[in-house]
Amino acid sequence: MDKTPAEPRLSATILMLREAASGPPEVLMVKRHYEIDFAAGALVFPGGKASADDSRTEWDAYTDGDYGPVQQDARIAAVREAYEESGLLLARPASARGPGATLVGPDIAEKLAPHRHAVDRGEMSFLDLIREHDLVLALDSLVHFGHWITPIMMPKRFDTHFYIAPAPENQVAAHDGRETTDAVWLSAEEALAQEADGRATIIFPTRMNLKRMTMATSVSDALARFGSMDVPTVLPKPGKNDEGQACLFIPKVEGYGQTVELLSNVKV
Repeated sequence: MDKTPAEPRLSATILMLREAASGPPEVLMVKRHYEIDFAAGALVFPGGKASADDSRTEWDAYTDGDYGPVQQDARIAAVREAYEESGLLLARPASARGPGATLVGPDIAEKLAPHRHAVDRGEMSFLDLIREHDLVLALDSLVHFGHWITPIMMPKRFDTHFYIAPAPENQVAAHDGRETTDAVWLSAEEALAQEADGRATIIFPTRMNLKRMTMATSVSDALARFGSMDVPTVLPKPGKNDEGQACLFIPKVEGYGQTVELLSNVKV
C-alpha cells in the first residue's frame, strides 16, 4: 500500500536585497548550522516554518498590507524569520505607518535584537514584542517571488513562499549563532559561483531562485520586474530522463533556466 505523503507545512523565506557598490544587487544569505536537521551547512536565505503566533488575528492591527490568511501568515513568518536569523527588522513606527513609509532605523533594530533568541525559541511572542514597542510590520515591502512545495516522497515537506524586499537602511545583519553561523551579502552570480567551485553548498530551490535573481540589475529593477510577474507553484516531480537517471522535473519558470535536475545533485 502506498504511503500517504506528509502534509507540507507553511513556510516562508526572504531575499533581502541591497545595492552593491557596482553591478547587480546583493542578497543576504545565512549559513545553516552543521547540526541542523535540514540543509545543514548550506547557504540559504533567512526563513523557516510559520508558527501559530504568525496567524493570530490580532496581527491585523499591527501589519501594513492586506493579503488574506495564507499570504499574511507567510509574510509575517518571513519578517519574523529575518529578524530571528539576521536581526534585520522590516517594521515601521505605528505613528508613521502606511504603504511606502520609512522603516525603523538601526536604533530600534538594536533595541529589539536582544529578544531574537527568545522569539526563536517560542519563549516570547513576536506579536507581543511588536505591540509592546508600538510598531507595525511592513508586509507591503515584500514582493512575492517564488512558491515551492517539497516533493511528495520526502518525509518532511514544506509549502514555501519566497519574497524579495529591500533591506532596511543602516540596519546591520548578524547571524544568530544557533541556527546560522554566518551572514553574508553576495550577488546572486557570486553565490552561484561559490557553489559551482565547491566553496558553498546550496540546495536546489535556493539555487533556482538565485538564478532567477540574476535577471535583476538593481534593487528597484528587481522589485518592479518580479512584482509584475506571475508566481507559479513549483512542485518537483520524480521521474527518469532519457538516460534512465533519477530526476526531479519542474515547470518552466522564467529565469530558472532548467526544468530537470538529477536527483543525485539534490542536497537536503
